Amino acid sequence: MSQISEQHVNQHSRPSDLKITDLRVVHLKGIPMRVPLIRIDTNQGLSGYGEVRDGASATYALMLKSRVLGENPCNVDRVFRKIKQFGHHARQAGGVCAIEMALMDLAGRAYNVPAYMLAGGKFRDKVLTYSDTHAEPDGKQMGKRLKARMEQGFKFLKMDLGIWTLKDVPDTVIGFPDTLHSRDIMHPFTGIQITQKGIDYLCQYVDDVRSVIGYEIPLAIDHFGHIGLESCIRLGQALDQFTLAWYEDMLPWQLVDQYATLSRAVKTPICTGEDIYLKENFMPLLEARAVSVIHPDIASSGGILETKRIGDAAQEHGVAMAMHMAGSPIAALASVHCAAATQNFLVLENHSVDEPKWNELITGLPNPIIQDGYIEVPETPGLGFEDLNEEIVRQHIDPDRPGYFEPTDDWDAERSHDRLWS
Repeated sequence: MSQISEQHVNQHSRPSDLKITDLRVVHLKGIPMRVPLIRIDTNQGLSGYGEVRDGASATYALMLKSRVLGENPCNVDRVFRKIKQFGHHARQAGGVCAIEMALMDLAGRAYNVPAYMLAGGKFRDKVLTYSDTHAEPDGKQMGKRLKARMEQGFKFLKMDLGIWTLKDVPDTVIGFPDTLHSRDIMHPFTGIQITQKGIDYLCQYVDDVRSVIGYEIPLAIDHFGHIGLESCIRLGQALDQFTLAWYEDMLPWQLVDQYATLSRAVKTPICTGEDIYLKENFMPLLEARAVSVIHPDIASSGGILETKRIGDAAQEHGVAMAMHMAGSPIAALASVHCAAATQNFLVLENHSVDEPKWNELITGLPNPIIQDGYIEVPETPGLGFEDLNEEIVRQHIDPDRPGYFEPTDDWDAERSHDRLWS
C-alpha cells in the first residue's frame, strides 16, 4: 500500500537521506561590492547557496568544507553548532554564516517550503527596505538625492554624516594628523574632537537636508567618524532637534558602558550591531539598555536562525531590530526570510539599488527585487529564487580569482582537533 501511495506523491527529495557532497565558491566583483558566493551540493542533486560577507575572504568558508561533508544539510542547527566556533566578529564570521544560509536554502528546497517556515513562520508578507545613498558635500544636494529615493518609493532613508564632511572647513575638528583619517584606531584613542563650529556646520547640513525632504519619513545617520564619547554626546545632543531615526555606530560596539552613557545623554535612538557575532555578544548591550535599535548583518551575526534568536532577545528587552545588508541577492533574501520571521523587525538595508544587474544575478523573482520600497517575502522553496543566472554571474566574476564554481578538492581533507574540552 505504501509503495502505491509513494507513486502518487511528488517527492521533492528524500530529506532524511540528504548528504553534503561538495562546497564551491565563485568570487563576484563590481555589483557594486566584492562578495564570494558559496554553493553546497548534495547526493540528491539539490544545491543551496550562501554568501560570505562583503570584503571577507572565501577561505573562511573553504576551511569548513571538510567539517560539513557528509552531513545532512537539513540538520541546520546541528551543523551550525559544529562550525560556529570558527566564526568571530565582523568579516571573520563570513564562512559560518554563508554555510548556514546555504543549509537553510537546501533544507527549504528539500522540504519544499520557504526558509522563513523553518524559522517559525512569518509576521509580515513584505519587508521594508532603505537604500544606501552616496554622500554629497552639500546638504541641499544630499537632500535632493534622498528626495529621489522617496520618489522611487522608499519609505525610510539613511545618509552618512561625520568628520569627513569637515575636512576642508577650518577650525571644525581638532585632531592629530596621523589619527584624523585612521581606520585602525578605536574612537577613544584617536584624540579627535569636534569643535562647536564643526557641530554648527553639521547641524546646518542636516537642516538643509530636512528642508528638502521634510519630516514625512524616517531619516537615520551613519558614519560619524572616529570621535570619542564626549564629542559624540555633544554632536548627538545638537542633532536631536531633527528627530532622526537613529545614530548608527557612533562608538565601537564593544564599549557597552560608553553606549549606555551615550544613550542616556541624547534623545535620539542609538543603533549598532553590524559587526557582532552570535546572540550572546548582543546581550551586554541589551541588558544595559545601551541601544534602542540593534543592527545585525546576517552574513556576520550567525545566519538566519541565529539572527532570529538575536531579534527575539532584543524584543524581550524592548529593542527593535533593523538589519544591515551590503551583499548580493543571496544575502538579501536570507535577510528577508529572517526579517519575515522576526516580530520586532524594523527595516533592511540595501546597497545596490543603482545597479540593475544586481537584480539579474538570480532567476525566479520580480525584477527589480525591491518594489515601492519593499521586498515581497518569497513563498517558493528555500531562499526563494530558482537559480543563479550563470551568464550574469560570469560577467561579474573577479578576474583575479578562480572561475565559476571551480573544484575545491584541496579542502576536502582539511583536518584538525576541534573539540573545545579535554
